Amino acid sequence: MMSANATLQRIEASGIHTVRVAWCDLHGQLRSKSIMASELQQFVTQGLGMVGTLMLKDTSDHTAFKVFEPTQFTQLADSARFAGASNLVLKPDFSTDPAPLYPLPWSPGSAWLLAQPSFADGTPAPFDSRRVLQVALDALRTDAGYAMRCGLEIEFHIYKIEGEQSAAGIESALDPEAAVWPGLSPRVSLLHPGYQLLSDAYTDRCHAPLDIVRQTALGLGLPLTSLEIEFGPSQFEAVFDVQDALAAADQMVRFTNGVRQALRRAGYHATFMCRPPFPHIMSSGWHLHQSLVDVATGEPLPPSAPTHQHYLAGLLAHGRAMSALAAPSVSSYARYQPHVLAPQTVSWGTDNRAAMLRVLSNRIENRVGEPMANPYLYIASQIYAGLDGMARQLVPSMAGDPAAAPLPTSLAEALDALSADEAYIAGFGREFVRYYDHIKRFEIARYEAAQDKTEWIRREYFNRF
Repeated sequence: MMSANATLQRIEASGIHTVRVAWCDLHGQLRSKSIMASELQQFVTQGLGMVGTLMLKDTSDHTAFKVFEPTQFTQLADSARFAGASNLVLKPDFSTDPAPLYPLPWSPGSAWLLAQPSFADGTPAPFDSRRVLQVALDALRTDAGYAMRCGLEIEFHIYKIEGEQSAAGIESALDPEAAVWPGLSPRVSLLHPGYQLLSDAYTDRCHAPLDIVRQTALGLGLPLTSLEIEFGPSQFEAVFDVQDALAAADQMVRFTNGVRQALRRAGYHATFMCRPPFPHIMSSGWHLHQSLVDVATGEPLPPSAPTHQHYLAGLLAHGRAMSALAAPSVSSYARYQPHVLAPQTVSWGTDNRAAMLRVLSNRIENRVGEPMANPYLYIASQIYAGLDGMARQLVPSMAGDPAAAPLPTSLAEALDALSADEAYIAGFGREFVRYYDHIKRFEIARYEAAQDKTEWIRREYFNRF
């Protein structure tokens, strides 16, 4: 508990009066309870209750399981533990020093204290995505003797909010008479017209919002290296230095949630959904850079090593299934088109941005993902694919293989591949794959039932992610 005591002392000394005890849900969004600093000692000792259905929700906050109908709530082995919307317990991870406490640059006197859920008896909650990655990293270390390091390259969009007039034409998105589930999105305008990659003029034009992004990222302790003008209208990119895999995933969560909040206070709307619901838009990708480090020697695994080739072949062997975790929204799959720097097939190449895997001198860049992906699951999917490749000593196909399998064309197709992937079922656990598949198909069914699918995407993803 030394780290816990040190955290409490730090809070007292820093003038923090409100601590948002925050947990990352299945969809990469932070949920939190605000605790007064004076009450934290009890929380650190006993934990904090949270309704268990927060682990069972789709992207709109609909609970995808019938927790109040025992005869119909049978999809999970742990159904009894979630029945009746019973409580889970949130506790911070004090195994690291410093503890996961992050003062919020845009909210003076407030801080995030990141936590993870467990059952009342202390058993870790089985579907906590951060714990999923922790287990995968332990497997990588134990089974193969490697640690993982990751660098993040994240594309996203920022818009100027034009009042609170709804994009659906309603006078105000905040009019209580117009409240719907999920909520209406505001009317927005572009920050730059796009189609001029790395434009210095656009950088200058967007100085104010980019400065907020910079201050937020650095204030949260993120290793930001660059902010860039991307090709699409109102599209940007943030690049981060390499970190240990778990730290990189934590940083992705802090970045996406923090930037949205800080920009919203200044009248901007940031979205990390893949493809905002406007014509002539460019899709956003999340390029995940990864490398392996020998635990015994601390040396990186060179691309020429046979083990590296097995790892690469594993990523290829499970490329279709991993897309369900790397591209988790129904709008993700319109991104896989020709001539837009996005992959279409499960292929690799040396410094080839049209391939799914771009193999560089010291790392592999996976270009299949999009920024709505839960970072813990995206990174874990790389580990289990690579471990399978190493265990079976797979050999990659030739670079740019014209016979490479196509990537899935829909989330449903990707889920089919995930549910049939024995290596992922063994790694993630059959129960987790079944849970993830159920929630995502519940989401797909609501999309299919929507009469106005563009408006559905606007409210479901654009407004919330």
